Amino acid sequence: MQFVAIMVERTKDAKSMEPCTQTLKKFGVAYEFILASAHRGLDRTREYIKEAEKKGAKVFIATSGMANHLASFVAANTTKPVIGVPMDTALDGMDALLSTVQMGPGIPVATVSIGKAGAVNSAFLAMQILALMDANLEAKLSEERILRAKKIQTDSAQVEVRLT
Repeated sequence: MQFVAIMVERTKDAKSMEPCTQTLKKFGVAYEFILASAHRGLDRTREYIKEAEKKGAKVFIATSGMANHLASFVAANTTKPVIGVPMDTALDGMDALLSTVQMGPGIPVATVSIGKAGAVNSAFLAMQILALMDANLEAKLSEERILRAKKIQTDSAQVEVRLT
């Protein structure tokens, strides 16, 4: 069974990642959600990554807060795609964004936007990766795009345009 492994450093990040898990559930994509650390419990985190790969994890999503390097630690321990989600912490999340996006060559971390929008985007990016091997999921994602485009058209029709 293929699934997405979601790893958060802090319990408070679990709440911010609910939009990610809700999005994956909506599309019927399996996931595991664990608390892990790049600074504390390194062996446990490394063991989980290897265990998750053996069980079928195809994509990892890892949060980062402040100068946390969970996503980079995960990327250093797998060749599977890793998506980093910067959390809105100190400095409005810019510290987390910069520590996640600025990876050295050879150990990439795909980085999405800060906070809840990033949580949703991490789910969509993970599903796009999985859809490379799953035509059914690709069809669901295409249908979602069509529905979103129709919603924008409907919403736009309800907005009055004024020239002043």
